[in-house]
Amino acid sequence: MNLVLVFLGGGCGAICRYFISKIVPVSSDGFPFATFTANFISCIILGYLISQVLNKNLSHSYQLLLMTGFCGGFSTFSTFSAESFKLIENGQSTIAFAYMFLSIAICLGAIWMGIKIGGN
Repeated sequence: MNLVLVFLGGGCGAICRYFISKIVPVSSDGFPFATFTANFISCIILGYLISQVLNKNLSHSYQLLLMTGFCGGFSTFSTFSAESFKLIENGQSTIAFAYMFLSIAICLGAIWMGIKIGGN
């Protein structure tokens, strides 16, 4: 049953990630805003879910469905890494390093924000 929960959550997260890639406009300078947006939103959601685990308000089944499955399917760190590499390879190092720095700094803040929204 655990695998089914992760599978269902991951599928839903991947579908949401796909929709983000369709609704967030492509930047003319190559900055990957869709991936940045998906990672930011996923970090807020994950932070909130972490707060619910800390408050013992989220069962193990929901942790598998939402945290492992949904957030794992929705967040796109592997895509982030590949896009960063491609920007560097294409000679766009300034954009690549701005993207990497902002992604890490903003998403760490988003995790904190989600935890605070959840009451911790």
